[in-house]
Parts: sequence; C-alpha cells; structure tokens
Amino acid sequence: MAELYALRVDRAATGDLLAWCWDRGAAALVLPEDAPATTVRPLLERLAPAALVEVGEDGHPSVRRLADPAPVADEVALVVTSSGSTGVPKGVELTHAAVRASVSASLERLGARAGERWGLALPTHHVAGISVHLRAAALGTRAVVAIDTPAVAHLDVEHVALVPTQLDRLLDLGAPVERFATILLGGAAAPAALLARAAAVGARVVRSYGMTETVGGCVYDGVPLRDVEVALSGPRGLIELRGPVLLHGYRDRDAQGRLRSVRPLDEHGWFRTSDRGRVVDGRLEVTGRADEVLVSGGENVPLAAVRERLLTHPRVADAAVVPVADARWGEVPAAVVVPADPGTPPTLTDLRAHVRRDAPAAYAPGRLVVVGSLPRDGMGKVSRERLDLLVRPAHDG
Repeated sequence: MAELYALRVDRAATGDLLAWCWDRGAAALVLPEDAPATTVRPLLERLAPAALVEVGEDGHPSVRRLADPAPVADEVALVVTSSGSTGVPKGVELTHAAVRASVSASLERLGARAGERWGLALPTHHVAGISVHLRAAALGTRAVVAIDTPAVAHLDVEHVALVPTQLDRLLDLGAPVERFATILLGGAAAPAALLARAAAVGARVVRSYGMTETVGGCVYDGVPLRDVEVALSGPRGLIELRGPVLLHGYRDRDAQGRLRSVRPLDEHGWFRTSDRGRVVDGRLEVTGRADEVLVSGGENVPLAAVRERLLTHPRVADAAVVPVADARWGEVPAAVVVPADPGTPPTLTDLRAHVRRDAPAAYAPGRLVVVGSLPRDGMGKVSRERLDLLVRPAHDG
C-alpha cells in the first residue's frame, strides 16, 4: 500500500509537485488553490492523507505529516475530489495506468506532436486541469499558465483546454481563438449558439465528454477515444463506459466512519453514468442527466430540453432550469436567466409563450429569476445547490 499526499500548490507548480510525489511512490490529492481552511480541513479529515505538501520559500517541497492517515493501493496515482453539482465530496481514485491511457489517447486523437505546448486556464484540483500538465509533459514541454480567461488570448501555445463560459468570454473580447490548433472544450455542455459563434471565426473546437471517473474527457466530438467503449442502457438511454481510463474506486467513509475504496464497475467492467444519451450517425450525443427530470401534472419534463428552448429566445444570453414545488402541478420548471440586455430582460410571459411554441405546456417555466450571471464553479459547472437558493421562495427560508 502507498501513502496519499495532499498537495497545496498554485496551478503553475502542480505538474512539478505531481512528479515529485510519484517519484516517491505516493499518490497525490491536489487541494483547491487558495482555498480557506474551512474548505481544506473537511477534505483532509474525509480523505485521510498522510501528509500535507506545500512549496516553501526556497522553492522546495515542505512536508507536514498528518494524524490518522489511511493508505491507498499502490497503483493509484491520483485522488481527485468530485461531487458533481451538489453533494458531499468524494475521492475518485485514478491509477497510473488510467492516467497514461487517457493522456496517450487524447494526444493521439488531437494529432498533437512532440514539442507542442498546452495552455492552462483551468484549476488543477480538477482532473481537467491536471490533465493539461500531463499532456504537456508527454509532449516534452511545460504547461503555460493563463492568469485569467482574457490572458488565454495571449498564450503562445498550440492547444488549450477551456470550459464553455471561458470560450464565450474570449469570443466576446474578440480574441484570436482561431490561431489555436485545438480548443478542447469540456466541463459543461456547450450551447449550440456558442459552437456556431466559434465556428464562424474559424476556431477548431473539439467537444469533450467525460468526468473525473474517466480521467476527464473520454469521448471527443461524440467518438470514444482509443480502447474506450460506450453503450446505452435501459429505456432512458443511460450512458455506460468501459475501458482503461476508468477509475480504480471511490475513496470514502462508510456509515461508521471507516475509510474504504468502493469499486463502482459491474462484473463486466462497465461504469454506469447518470447521463442520458443517444447515438446519431455513429456519434454519441449527451441529452442530459437522468436525475434532471421533473414530473409536472404527471408529465416528465427534462430540464435540459427546457433550457435548450430558453436559450433560443433572443433576450436570453444564458439560462439554467431547476424544479420547484407547485401546489397545482406538483413541480414546475423554474428558469434562472441571464438577459442578453440587462435593461430589457425577458418576462415570464415571454418565456412561457416561447417555450410552448414547440414543446408541451408542462415545459413552460412556472417561475423566473433574472440574474447577472449563473453561479458556476471553476470548471464552468452550474451549482445546483446555489440555483435552488435563488429560486426558493422567500417564505421557504
């Protein structure tokens, strides 16, 4: 068994500290950069690393041993925290073999060549940010860090990994995104309008689908990477994945507080996701999450379908949809909308009429909240927990 080291380091130095950690036979848990103690302490308690590693003023790693550590399997390279849009964080254990398989297959699909460079604009406590460092190292280079999204426009690199909100921001700024050989876009679903804007300026966008459990993206533009298999199961078309990039297990505590590693694969090695999909012309299309369906008056209403229709309204720049309780219908969709022009936001009546033009009446939102921006994390994912607070009626809390 190996030790787990928690790394508290800025994103630029993450790659070096990962290599230092692996040279010592330890697995690595990258902590959120600049996170307060109230965030870090529960992660350390829950995942029980053996040491906290930081970079000292002399540029060398400083190791502080921690109490009550729990080991990891020798083959584990990374423990990456993941909780989706809500819930208690759990540690996803990724092996060295899975990481190598992901990096190799990704670079092969993108046609990346030795000596080419990657731009880093993502947080490295997420697997997408870590993967940028690892892809760069595999090409014999180092990741080039952008201090913020606008700085991506000035990176002298061939490849960059972004989330949709970052690409949207760069297009708004008129950044020369067409000069990148690859814009690997993941983290959240990309609106069709955004992809059309990028294509119009000649950007080469590769859409990535995956999750922490698959070392990030494992399906590019609807086509699985080398040795990755995709299947759809059940009437809802749940996406299942199989291949060398899958996680080793979840590092978590049971009801008695004992740390354990739980392997979520079935007897045939398949990992069932919570995403729904379909195959069109041989390519996987992700249609939404299986748990993002509300029942309104007895009718199933996919939240992703409502959002798609809201985004086609000319006064809507961005939108999210969550279920809210309704005395008459049980549940109705609540629209959280960023207006295209803050001075003339859409009304609930406007949006209901727009949605009902080509969708059942149950899809029409029953509540509207207008915001300046959606609550997103560093990977561009909208926080369901914070959305629920936005749409919760004042008398509920």
